Amino acid sequence: MTPAPDTRPLPAALSMLAAMTIIGVIDSVIVLLAAQIGLWQFHLLRALLALPVIYALSLLGFGRFLPVRVWAVAGRSVLVALAMLFYFSALALMPIAQALAGLFTSPIFILLINAATGQRIGPWRVLAVAIGFVGILLVLELGPANITWLGVMPVAAGFFYALGALSTRHWCSGESTVAMLAGMMTVLGCIGALGLVVMALADPPSAAGPAGFVTRGWVWPMWEAAPWLGVQVLGSVAGVFLIIRAYQLGEAAQVSVFEYSVMITGPVFAFLAFGQTVGPSQIAGIACIALAGIVIALRGR
Repeated sequence: MTPAPDTRPLPAALSMLAAMTIIGVIDSVIVLLAAQIGLWQFHLLRALLALPVIYALSLLGFGRFLPVRVWAVAGRSVLVALAMLFYFSALALMPIAQALAGLFTSPIFILLINAATGQRIGPWRVLAVAIGFVGILLVLELGPANITWLGVMPVAAGFFYALGALSTRHWCSGESTVAMLAGMMTVLGCIGALGLVVMALADPPSAAGPAGFVTRGWVWPMWEAAPWLGVQVLGSVAGVFLIIRAYQLGEAAQVSVFEYSVMITGPVFAFLAFGQTVGPSQIAGIACIALAGIVIALRGR
């Protein structure tokens, strides 16, 4: 596979690997935030802190801050925001390897949605879907007798992330990455604020520690969580910037393959920092999902 003359494969790969290392680390520390504050407070505060940083990126010339088509960016933002709600909820309640495996089922869902709309996918990608499905069952330990909302949560994240990716392609072709990132953060912030209102009115019982992440309302003071919130804000903006840079430098089909490195960096950091372990069947499942995604990316080119 010969790269286009204007591409720089090695810097593109290094940029994506750096991005996935950052994201693997910051997503691992969600469990520390989840022990102190709730999901809704996290998304509201992260949005309030991240939006000025994103606006600064637009001032530095990285893209237009306001969308050209508000409805398109808003629709995409809702889909990606739903994916992030499921994903971050899963991060607080299960090992990062399982949450990431669910999120990275998105290429499989994209392929299935395209096939449902009449696109020919070919035997290699049909095989990739089958391998990926086996990987999902292995990583999330799903079976007819133990399908629970917790087990399905990361797969739901992958489904909505796939819809977000398709909407990016079909609705937002003329939009800047900065505008789409700002839109996603704005929607997540609004959902966080709405969730806090609901939690205040409903006042549901909330367990201590990460188990209460989804049902916890406003917590103050939150000094113990503040450093980890700052890590999330800066790390997420830096990670997204490096991802954008990687796709600017390299061909999408080649660059996307390196995104799967987060399925190594994230679990390795979680093991070293928190002692999270991954069993043999889950390692095999992660390998299946990564193989399926790589095949789909390369054959899709």
